[in-house]
This record gives sequence, C-alpha cells and structure tokens, in this order.
Amino acid sequence: MYQTWMRFFTPAPAHHRLGLVCLGVGLQHGALPTVGPRTLDHHVAVVISAGGGWYRGPDGRRTAVTAPALLWLTPGVPHHYAPDPGTGWDEGFVDFAGPATATYTELGYIEPERPVVPLADAEGPRAVVGRIVRAARRGNPLLEVETGAAVHELLVALRRARADLAPDGEQVLQALARDACRPMTVADHAARHGMTPAELRSAVRRGAGCSPKDYLLGIRLGRAKELLATTELPVAAVARRVGYDDPAYFSRLFTRRVGMAPVRFRAQQGRVVPGGWSDRVPDPGDPPMIDRTPHRVDAHDHQQHRYR
Repeated sequence: MYQTWMRFFTPAPAHHRLGLVCLGVGLQHGALPTVGPRTLDHHVAVVISAGGGWYRGPDGRRTAVTAPALLWLTPGVPHHYAPDPGTGWDEGFVDFAGPATATYTELGYIEPERPVVPLADAEGPRAVVGRIVRAARRGNPLLEVETGAAVHELLVALRRARADLAPDGEQVLQALARDACRPMTVADHAARHGMTPAELRSAVRRGAGCSPKDYLLGIRLGRAKELLATTELPVAAVARRVGYDDPAYFSRLFTRRVGMAPVRFRAQQGRVVPGGWSDRVPDPGDPPMIDRTPHRVDAHDHQQHRYR
C-alpha cells in the first residue's frame, strides 16, 4: 500500500522571468509503483528521506538508492525508478523549470551527470518541500512567486545536505575566508593547506560552486564595500586592507565587477557613524530595534516640562 498527495501549477510567462518556477510538488510514501521509463522536459528533485529502492538511467545500469538521498531528474534524460516493494520509501518531489537552471547547473547545484546523490541529512530539504506544500493551498494569491522563491531555497538546502561535502572541505572554505584579504595568490593558499592548486580548485568548486579566485574575490570586494561605506579611509588604504598593493588595479577590478568606481559606491552607500559600526552579527530572532515602549510621564514630570 502507498499514499500520495500532489499538486501541479502553470505559472505565467512573467513568473518564468523570475528565473525559476515551481511546476508541481508532492509527498508520497510506501511501496509506490514504478515511475517510467519516461523523459521529461523540466527538472525534478526527488528527496527520499526513508527507505530504499533503485534508479535506472539511459545507460541501462541499475543504481541502488538508500535514504537519505536525492534523485535528480533532468530534461531530456530517460529514466525510471521505484522503491523496494517490500519496504517502500518516503519521498517529497518538486518539479521546476526556468532560465536560472542553467546557472545553477554551472555552479554545481544541479548535477545532470549524477542522478543519484547521497545526502547527509534530508531534514533541511524536506522542510523546504513542506513550505512549498503549504504555499500550494488553493486560493493562495502569491502561489507562483512564493513557490518559485522556495525552489531557489530548495537548491541551496540540497547543496548543503550533500554527503560528499566533507567537513574538511568546509574547513578549507572557512580558512580561505579568514585569509582572503591577505596578499596571497591561489598557489600560496593551496600550499598553506598542503594541497596542489588543482586540489584546491576541486575542493572549492565542490564546496562553493566556483573557482578559488572568484571565491576570494567575492569576499575581498564585500569587505571593500564595507570599508567604503562605513569609513573615510582613502581608496588606496581600502585596497591595501583587502589585499591589493596597487590601488589603480583594485579600482579597475572593483569597477569591472561592481559596475561603478569605488568613489561612486562610497557616494551612494556611505554611512559613516560616530564610534564605528558593529561587527557583531545580530540575532535574527532578536534584531536591534527602536524601543517603542511608551514612556510614562507622571504629573511632576509634566509640570516640569510645562515650565521649562
């Protein structure tokens, strides 16, 4: 026996221009029937949180699937799959499409060449699927935008949940972030971690979806923007603080990546605060807020105020 619930949507062309649209969502569990053979014209992420089964792609090879796991079903790729008839499995699936899928594939968030992906934990992705299910209530006027935004979130959650992103890879990224503003080359960073540049490139690509150079550059430019917006340091001093001895090169690089020169960015975003800005990340559950507690004025205070 099995149980299934699913809904499908038809977003308008304007929604597709947001980058991603959700075409459907479903929750199923039990000894589900075999899916396919079939070929789709869109993407499907099937998150399996319990049980096991099998997947067969165009090469005809049968691959075992053991939860927690992800099945990537990508456009134009013949496939079929099913849970083991004796045990079944629990799955949540999301159908999606849109021009942003090409960029997510380039960044390694979608992996057409690896249809079965072991997950370290399915809890995060299943929570996002649950939000899509709740948004899919009939009569929701924000359905297409809400579910489309959640697909972006799902791709991030699936990336975080991948079992092949080992803790040591995370440590390398953290170390790169810590040392990003030091005047070091990619080869210097690799040597610092006892890796070849090729090994470092592979680790960063696997963990962050980009090259070490782009990863470091993003951190450096982010820090440069903070300094430009919150201090009165000269541009040359900002350049040195983020690892560039040549301020002219820094200005050209900043202009090319940001779309405006450092001085123009400062003119638009400058917020110099006496005493400086806090480096402490606020607690999202208790963000800094203006105290809106009504101030009680007693009769004595009122009289004092009247005769000042």
